[in-house]
Amino acid sequence: MTNRDIADHTNQVNETSAARLILAKLGITPADLLDGPAEQRAVVTFAEYVPRVAQAVSAGSRQAYSTYWKRVVDIWGARQLTDVSPSEISQLAERAKTTATQRRNTRGGRSAAEHTISALRCIYNHAVADGILTETDNPARRVTKPRRLPSTRRALPNNRLAEINQTAATTGNDPTLDALLIRLHVETACRRGGALALTRADLDENQCLIQLREKGGTVRWQPVSPTLMAHLLGHADGRGGLDSGHQLLRYGSGRPITRRRYDYLWQRLGIHLPWVATQMVTTHWLRHTTLTWVERNFGYAVAHVFAGHSDSGDHRNATATYVRAHIQEVAAAVTALTGEPHPLAPATKFVSLVDPYDRSDEGPADRPLCPEPTAGPGPVCLLV
Repeated sequence: MTNRDIADHTNQVNETSAARLILAKLGITPADLLDGPAEQRAVVTFAEYVPRVAQAVSAGSRQAYSTYWKRVVDIWGARQLTDVSPSEISQLAERAKTTATQRRNTRGGRSAAEHTISALRCIYNHAVADGILTETDNPARRVTKPRRLPSTRRALPNNRLAEINQTAATTGNDPTLDALLIRLHVETACRRGGALALTRADLDENQCLIQLREKGGTVRWQPVSPTLMAHLLGHADGRGGLDSGHQLLRYGSGRPITRRRYDYLWQRLGIHLPWVATQMVTTHWLRHTTLTWVERNFGYAVAHVFAGHSDSGDHRNATATYVRAHIQEVAAAVTALTGEPHPLAPATKFVSLVDPYDRSDEGPADRPLCPEPTAGPGPVCLLV
């Protein structure tokens, strides 16, 4: 090999090293170059692509993001997905934050900004999966969401819970329905979506279990008291919700209820109980109340399963993998909560925290959903 050959080889090595250095600074790997020239990728605008994404996501995601996707299409409809920069996404999120509807429970539009970024991340994640752009070219992943503030919801003391029970069961145009809703959410800590999705096929009368289908596609069997089971069956029998696959909870006319029933219920409770309106109490506060009581009395593992939370992706407490509670322990918590024996719970004597009175001589269908708070010493506080 001549000196000239050696010099040419050295120059080639230096040029290759320089090219690799430039690619590294640009965030490009040699593998990215094998994807083909950028001009060969599909050219897609937001107006064309957002409807495709909307059809590919779950109904819950579609409902959560539809408002923000519409805004994106209105502003960037004719632009290509590859034309938007991270700074423009940040500007759009800030615009959503400043123009968010101001309500009493508003938190400065932080939620609107967060959802704007999440909606765009959903679009770009699908675009990456479809090969429209690479993960390196994804601008949404380089935009930071605003930090979430701590929730103002908290567990209710038992005297306040008793006021809600009593008012729901004695006022309004359908107190029987509202009493059933309050009891269902207090006893199971389910979300609104879980209650609205109930059908007759979700009721296991023999084992006193109801199947809850909630956000994220989670499905679980939740123990309930014989009293609640009897009232759910009676409600379905009297209002036409017994057919398999049809919604269980209905108005007196037989029409299925919607989320609007909950809005009406809490608006009415706020009129009769001013503190409900002042603190903006909602159904989710009942979930906080029950789960706080379960955690204090039966521990974190039982509360975790009672809530229907998933173990996947939870790295905060690795011990939870080994101490997962079983449905029998959840049933024991329900027995303590209601004072009624459960088919899956150990035969242990508990003092009821929903109804403190001895009703052993009454059948489940005869026991009240919302006991009178003034008849006797009153329920034990859930937060003891």
